[in-house]
Amino acid sequence: MTTTAPRLGTATFLRLLLITAALLGTVLTGTANAHAALTGSNPKDGAVLAVAPEDVTLTFSEQVALGNDSIRVLDPRSKRVDTGRLKNLGSGDVVKYGVDLHSGLPDGTYTVAWQAVSADSHPIAGAFTFSVGAPSKTAVELPKQEAGGGLVGTLYGIARYAAYTGFTVLVGGAAFVLACWPRGAGVRPVQRLVVCGWVTLTAATLAMLLLRNPYTGSGELGDAFDLAGLQAVLATKTGAALVSRLLLLGAAALFIAVLFGAYAKRATEAEGAAETGASRPAGTEDAADGNAGGDDPGAAGERAKEKQDLTFGLAIGGTVVAAGIAATWALSEHASTGIQAGLAMPVDVLHLLAVAAWIGGLATLLVALHGDPSVGRPAVLRFSRAAFWSVVVLAATGLYQSWRQVGSWSALTGTSYGRLLLVKIGLVAVLVGVAWISRRWTARLSERPPAGEDTRSETGGETDPGGRAAPAADGESPTDAAPAPSDDPVRAAQLARQGAAVAAATRKRLRDADPERSGLRRSVLAEAGVAVVLLAVTTVLTSTEPGRTEEQAARAGGGTAEAAPTKPVDVTLPFDTGGANGKGTARLTISPGRSGANEVHLWTRSQDKRPLDAPEVKLAFTLTAEKIGPLPLVPERVAAGHWSASNIQIPLPGEWQVRITVRTSDIDQTTVEKNVRIG
Repeated sequence: MTTTAPRLGTATFLRLLLITAALLGTVLTGTANAHAALTGSNPKDGAVLAVAPEDVTLTFSEQVALGNDSIRVLDPRSKRVDTGRLKNLGSGDVVKYGVDLHSGLPDGTYTVAWQAVSADSHPIAGAFTFSVGAPSKTAVELPKQEAGGGLVGTLYGIARYAAYTGFTVLVGGAAFVLACWPRGAGVRPVQRLVVCGWVTLTAATLAMLLLRNPYTGSGELGDAFDLAGLQAVLATKTGAALVSRLLLLGAAALFIAVLFGAYAKRATEAEGAAETGASRPAGTEDAADGNAGGDDPGAAGERAKEKQDLTFGLAIGGTVVAAGIAATWALSEHASTGIQAGLAMPVDVLHLLAVAAWIGGLATLLVALHGDPSVGRPAVLRFSRAAFWSVVVLAATGLYQSWRQVGSWSALTGTSYGRLLLVKIGLVAVLVGVAWISRRWTARLSERPPAGEDTRSETGGETDPGGRAAPAADGESPTDAAPAPSDDPVRAAQLARQGAAVAAATRKRLRDADPERSGLRRSVLAEAGVAVVLLAVTTVLTSTEPGRTEEQAARAGGGTAEAAPTKPVDVTLPFDTGGANGKGTARLTISPGRSGANEVHLWTRSQDKRPLDAPEVKLAFTLTAEKIGPLPLVPERVAAGHWSASNIQIPLPGEWQVRITVRTSDIDQTTVEKNVRIG
């Protein structure tokens, strides 16, 4: 039967808009795991104090978990100078912690190293310096590895991706069977897919539970089996969520056993009875034939009621278990933090369930189309309707999460999160286009299944509805298509292999005989491929600091945000002290030209371009916008006309005013200034 593909009407266009909105919502919230950020400190990074402070305080953008060793203050010889007792100084929406310092600290540069775990379960860490009296050299060596990085971070990220994938396949596959294709409960490829989802989610959850201690702490893989560390993890919100997920997966295993056991049997019996009834001539009675044509109406009705009750019980129980597993993410990650957490958590559960029903159902449909050509147009249409309502839920929940978590438009191109977001938007556009093609192929599917489907014997031969061997394909005899059993084990194994080969060839012939079904299979395969990449990008985003938090940290001056592009400062200024040989130029370089430690070089030249060995030069830095400075600096003379200074701390990025004072005699002196951008 040939059917003309429908035009892209209003309903289809509306569905495409819903898909786009939902996926954009997923894009904007898929990593809305809002990592906490350091938004302020006292003393500030790079500050030079006249006297030593009594304590060091840190302010964060949201709630964090810290211990007594989470904030360490080290002197220039790398000796700890804090008391080790953490103070919670926050109130209301202010998240502020501090540690007291020992009294009588000498002059020099001190390093503050801190480490915490965000309320969304991600580890964060950082360090900054301040000086008492004047900057000095320091022997402190900070770890180069970021919190949650290295091999442990990579393995934990893989486990997170595997957990999301397993959940999607497990929930989506089971929902596809119950809601769209009951006979699929007895199809071996579908069974393997759902069981694989359960195994993947279980293994990933166990791996995350073991890796949690080194992921948020030492970063050493060997600490994964530290019992004390595991006990500490179990006392945290994330540890409790992972254990709860494992318990719920035990209930999910029972659900799978019933789905592919008792339910599969009932579904197969119901379909067999329906096919037998449909093939029986009108007026034929069952009485003359015993049970050959089916059971009496009372027994058939009782079986139908049992199947209906079992379906209802599996639907309710499966929904409860799936929602519980989804809640283990919502209760331990971004939905549990920020504004309106009480509403955001159930919304996040709905969001995850909708993703699983759509993407997991898509994967199951792909397996069904490839492994069993008997999946027909009614099952595909039922999934299309289910996917539509999943998209509606995704649109509503995604837009809400976007409003709750997304920052300004400037973060779209100015932060790592925003750039990854643009990549994901591109993938969304591709996925929407492929989904539209799949819908066109679905509309072209014929109402009847391919010839010969659902009539195959277990050995690969085909049988008619009455159970008799049908003629084999390509002119083979029924005996060739279904060889007789043999008492010889070797011969029996050979016959079994031949039967399997015939069955595979028959399934392939049936698939290739329906071009519409083949086209749908290819488009669904393309959809699934894009969805896999989309899920991978989402997983990467879950470990990326959102632009909202990044910009908030930048505005507050915490120094944790990505600043302007870093490049060395190189400026040349003319000067005239007014005395003899008082005219010349001063060239200043600041490298690497960013907040933190820098190296400064200054060269003075006379009008004839020769080194001008001035008796004295001085520098001063002022950040007018933040009312910081002037920070004085007297560089050391390296050679005639050349001065330098190392480990010069620039507290914050911004537009700094640099003042250069040159003295060419006891009474001849001038000061020139220039605004420079330090990233």
